[in-house]
Amino acid sequence: MTGAKRKKKSMLWSKMHTPHCEDFKQWCRRRLPILEWAPQYNLRENLVPDTMSGIMLAVQQVTQGLAFAILSSVHPVFGLYGSLFPAIIYAIFGMGRHVATGTFALTSLISANAVERLVPLSSQNLTTQSNTSIVGLSDFEMQRIGVAAAVSFLGGVIQVAMFVLQLGSATFLLTEPVISAMTTGAATHVVTSQVKYLLGMKMPYISGPLGFFYIYAYVFENIKSVRLEALLLSLLSIVVLVLVKELNEQFKRKIKVVLPVDLVLIIAASFACYCTNMEITYGLEVVGHIPKGIPPPRAPPMNVLSAVITEAFGVALVGYVASLALAQGSAKKYKYSVDDNQEFLAHGLSNVIPSFFFCIPSAAAMGRTAGLYSTGAKTQVACLISCVLVLIVIYAIGPLLYWLPMCVLASIIVVGLKGMLIQFRDLKKYWNVDKIDWGIWVSTYVFTICFAANVGLLFGVVCTIAIVIGRFPRAKTLSIKNMKEMEFKVKTETDGETLQQVKIISINNPLVFLNAKKFHADLMNIIQKENANNQLLDDISKCEQNTLLNSLSNGNCNEEASQPCPSEKCFLILDCSGVTFFDYSGVSMLVEVYMDCKNRSVEISLAHCTASLIKAMKYCGNPDSENPVSFESVSAALSNICSNKNLSKLSDHSEV
Repeated sequence: MTGAKRKKKSMLWSKMHTPHCEDFKQWCRRRLPILEWAPQYNLRENLVPDTMSGIMLAVQQVTQGLAFAILSSVHPVFGLYGSLFPAIIYAIFGMGRHVATGTFALTSLISANAVERLVPLSSQNLTTQSNTSIVGLSDFEMQRIGVAAAVSFLGGVIQVAMFVLQLGSATFLLTEPVISAMTTGAATHVVTSQVKYLLGMKMPYISGPLGFFYIYAYVFENIKSVRLEALLLSLLSIVVLVLVKELNEQFKRKIKVVLPVDLVLIIAASFACYCTNMEITYGLEVVGHIPKGIPPPRAPPMNVLSAVITEAFGVALVGYVASLALAQGSAKKYKYSVDDNQEFLAHGLSNVIPSFFFCIPSAAAMGRTAGLYSTGAKTQVACLISCVLVLIVIYAIGPLLYWLPMCVLASIIVVGLKGMLIQFRDLKKYWNVDKIDWGIWVSTYVFTICFAANVGLLFGVVCTIAIVIGRFPRAKTLSIKNMKEMEFKVKTETDGETLQQVKIISINNPLVFLNAKKFHADLMNIIQKENANNQLLDDISKCEQNTLLNSLSNGNCNEEASQPCPSEKCFLILDCSGVTFFDYSGVSMLVEVYMDCKNRSVEISLAHCTASLIKAMKYCGNPDSENPVSFESVSAALSNICSNKNLSKLSDHSEV
C-alpha cells in the first residue's frame, strides 16, 4: 500500500510540476525575445548585412553619444557608456529588430533640466577640482552624472512598473498626430539647444516655459559674439552631410557599401583642428579629454530621487512613446509583431541597469533606426556588433576625439534630426483627411516648443480624449437594415403584410454612458417616423374604403365602417452584434427603450446578444420574463414573429 501511495504521489507531483516547467519556458521565451530569434539566426544570409549595419550604427552611436551627453549637461564620455549598455539590454529584452537603443536627444534634454537645477554651473567653483574619482574626472562632473543616472534609474523603474500594471494596452491613446507633433517639437528644441555650438557662442543654460524663445532672443541680442570660423565650419559640415547622405540614399541600390560620411567628417575635422590648433588660434570649442575604459558599477545617488520625479516621468513617457513608434513602424514594415507591454520592460531595464554604469537616460532614435533600414540590417545582431565597436572606441580611440570641434558635432546632430523635422509634411495629409487631427498636431507642437516634450505629449493625449468624448455621443448609433435582404433567410411561409410591419435596426456602437441618450433619441425618432408613415397609409386606405362603402350605399355613410380600425402591432428587431461592450447606463437605457416601445404597441426582439448582455439586462430589470426577448440571430427573431402572427390569425378564425 505504501508503495502504491508513493507511486500515486509521485505521479501527482509530476503532473503538478510538469506544466509549471513548460509555463516557465514559455514565459522566458515571451520575456526574453532573444531566445526566439537567436537559435534561428542564419549566419550566411544575415551576418554580412548585420556587420555592415553594425559598423555604420557604431559611428552614429559614438557621435550621438558624445553630443547627447553634452546636451544632457554631463561629460561626453558618459554618452559613450550610454551608447553601449542600453543597446545590449534591449537586444536581450526588446522585440524591435531594427530599433537601436542608446542616447536620445529628447530624454537628454529632459534630464538636463534636473542636472542644471540640482548641480548648476555656478557650483563648479564650490566643489573640489581633484581628479581622484574613479574615472579621473572632477567631483563636479561626477555630481552631474549622478543626477542624470538617478533620472535614468527612476525613469526605468516607472517603465517597469507600467509593465507590471500592463499599461501597454493604453498606448491606443497615443495617436499618430500626437506622436508626430511631439517628436517634431522636441527635435526643434534639440536644434535650438545646438545653436550656441553652431555659432560658437558662449550662452548660459536657458530652460523652463518659453525657454525656446528666450534662447533666440539671447542669440539676437548677442549676435556680435558669433564666431565666424565656427559658423562657416558648421555650414560646411551641414552641406557636406546633407549632400552625401542624399547621394547615398539615391544610389544605395547601385553601391554595395554606403559612405560613412559622419566618420569621415569626424576624422577630417579632428585632424584639421589638431594641425591648425583651432582651439587656441580661433577659439573653437572642442570635445576635450575622453578617459579610457569603463569604471566599476556604482548605484546612482538615491537621495536625489525625490527631486527628479518630474524629469523621470518625462523620460519614461517620452522615451517609451518615441521608441514604441519606431518599433511598431519596423514591425509593420517587415511583417512581424511587437508586444507593447514587453517594450515597457525592455526600455525600463535599458534605463535601470545602465544607470549603475554612469549612463544617461536612453531610448531609440529615429536616425539610428533609419540607418539600420538603409544599410539592410536583419536582426539585433547589428546592434550587438556596434556595441563591440563602441567598446573599442571607449578603450582605445576615445582620447583621439579630444580635437573634435563642437560645431561639427552639433552639425552631425542637426542633420541627424532631419527625419523628425520633415514630419512637418504630415500637416498636408492631416488637413486633407481630418481637420481636427490637423488642429491636434499644431496645438501639440505649439505646447511642446513652448513648454516641454512631456507637457506637449500630455496635452495631445488629453486633447484627443476630449475630442473623442465630444464626438462619440454625436456619432450615428443606429442603422436600418433593408427588409428585402433578410427575407431569403426566413424559411417560414408568411404573408407580405407581416413582413412590412417588421423593422430591423442594427446598433453600430457600444452602449455606454457617452451615447446612451443619443441611442434612445435615435431609436424613438425612427419609431415615430415609421408610425407617421403607417398612419398616413392607414388614412389613405380608410379614405378609399369609405369612398367604396359610400358608393355602395348610395351616399348613406355607414357609421361602423367609418370607425377607425385599431392599429396593428408593429415589430422591431434590434441587431446587437455591434454592442462590443457596455456599461450600466447603456444597459439601463436598453431596458428603458424596451418599456417605451411596449407602451407604444411596438414589440421588440433582440438578436445577436452576448451572454453578458442578457445577464446584465436581467440585473437591470428583465424586460419580459414570460416571452423570449433575445434570439441567436435576426432570422430566428423573424421566424418567432411570423409564427406568433400565424397563431394569432388561427385564434381569430377559431373565435369566429
